[in-house]
Amino acid sequence: MAEKNDGCPCGNPTRFPFSIFFKDARSALKMDELGVEIAKIALPAALALTADPIASLVDTAFIGQIGATELAAVGVSIAVFNQVSRIAIFPLVSITTSFVAEEDTIMNSSHQMQGPTTNSENKKLLELHNIKSESLDEESIVTSYEKKRIPSASSAIIIGVVLGFLQAVFLINASKPILSIMGIKSDSPMLYPAQQYLKLRSLGAPAVLLSLAMQGVFRGFKDTKTPLYATVTGDVTNIILDPIFIFVFGLGVSGAAIAHVISQYLISVILFWRLIEKIDIVPPNSKHLQFGRFLKNGFLLLMRVTAVTFCVTLAASMAARQGSTTMAAFQVCLQVWLATSLLADGLAVAGQAIIASAFAKMDYEKVTATASRVLQLGVVLGVVLSILLGFGLHFGARLFTKEAGVLHLISIGIPFVAGTQPINALAFVFDGVNFGASDFAYAAYSMVLVAIISIISLFVASSHGFIGLWVALTLYMSMRALAGFWRIGTGTGPWCFLKGIT
Repeated sequence: MAEKNDGCPCGNPTRFPFSIFFKDARSALKMDELGVEIAKIALPAALALTADPIASLVDTAFIGQIGATELAAVGVSIAVFNQVSRIAIFPLVSITTSFVAEEDTIMNSSHQMQGPTTNSENKKLLELHNIKSESLDEESIVTSYEKKRIPSASSAIIIGVVLGFLQAVFLINASKPILSIMGIKSDSPMLYPAQQYLKLRSLGAPAVLLSLAMQGVFRGFKDTKTPLYATVTGDVTNIILDPIFIFVFGLGVSGAAIAHVISQYLISVILFWRLIEKIDIVPPNSKHLQFGRFLKNGFLLLMRVTAVTFCVTLAASMAARQGSTTMAAFQVCLQVWLATSLLADGLAVAGQAIIASAFAKMDYEKVTATASRVLQLGVVLGVVLSILLGFGLHFGARLFTKEAGVLHLISIGIPFVAGTQPINALAFVFDGVNFGASDFAYAAYSMVLVAIISIISLFVASSHGFIGLWVALTLYMSMRALAGFWRIGTGTGPWCFLKGIT
């Protein structure tokens, strides 16, 4: 009797899947065809992804000149805003990138067949990849001379706008109780500046979520240059407006929030203008929208991103409870930690887009080669970042604050911020690789398990103060990387084909 295959495209296991991590390792930095393709996607994506944290770092640097209380207050508000934003938009961006890459690849392939393809032929291609054929008739998949109609892109934009308005209403009306949960009580001197900053920055939530949804669409087209141009334009505007609003107009933390909001709306306008030149974002009717697909996979990633961001937000809350000095130091270390780690997310974006396209074409050799290359590059990037931060942060800490107590705690955090970079890089790249394989269920359930362990470790380690928080965060990132290694290394789920590669 034949052994059950469980949907694996390459039959029964015959090889060691973990060998993918060492495949052609000597060529990791080689600029061959694959290396160039990865670089063209990853470099602009990495710069775009780090632009917003860098803008937050600039906010942090300017606000740090006002005082430690304001610095700590804004740190809590940024943590809250980022937590809610990631919960709302991260699942949408990740799903959109994979769906758009998949649909665009299949549609391009259908048009390259001999002669015009029939509607039924196109439907077979789409059904092969679990795309509902009834929502993609000939009218929706045929591209015109100027524009494409990609149903998942239209769906993502609508969902992004709705989520943005809901986030704004939620944060503006619930700012005080949320900050209280984060450890800022009604008698705390941090409450007023934190509430000011959070309410004003929440006005930009619709623009933030819409622009991120559109970035997911562009990534699916393997176009990361357009989001980079838009993001850099917006964030340079933010950097220019910061000192004007904070110091010249004397608005303090409110000025920093207003500058950030203006920059986010500028980014969304630029992206929308470029996107309507590329695709027809208005579907013929509602049946072409794929809300069912988004909701099914979005719920899984919602579980995941809630678990991911809750750990970091919980750590920030525990730092806030230890006082403004600890929170100020934690904010500086955390912003640097996240800003540099997000460089690896550029590799994750490249891996996701290329792997999703390769899976759509069932080109498993390309899948394997891409996964190997981006993971190896992730290790290299992590080591480089570790060295740079190990030396640079000792001298750069004074850019954020002059207070001796805060600087002392930052010096304690430097070994963790710098030393975890290779682990962080692998964790981010593993995310992109598995998202490219549409392995959303494993990504969700494994992250929930990691979060449970991390939350317990945070409560235990927090009794050891500032250093305990960073020990727990190091464990958290290590387990994230291990979960990604385990899935691919064991050749399970969509990676079962690795056991049959010859």
